[in-house]
Amino acid sequence: MNENSNNLTRKELTETLAERLGFSQSSCSQIVDSFLDNMKQTMVDGQSIKLVHFGTFTVRNKSPRRGRNPRTGDTITIKKRQAISFRPSKKLREQINS
Repeated sequence: MNENSNNLTRKELTETLAERLGFSQSSCSQIVDSFLDNMKQTMVDGQSIKLVHFGTFTVRNKSPRRGRNPRTGDTITIKKRQAISFRPSKKLREQINS
């Protein structure tokens, strides 16, 4: 991972795949993009994604609720919406906490 950033980028994923698998970077870029596009479309369709030993991405429906504008203090209604939540697997949680 890039030392200057706390984020893992598509480019870094592509480079890691190319190093480990010996494929060209353009092929690995297509693999990464295809994988992420597939994940995105699955969640847009409202389905969950379970990656064994990693975790589960779930699309949740959030009900409308009352909120407050922090600048003005005005009360507002936050519209109903969908949100994505991630629940790490037990194995991943154990690795992170060890």
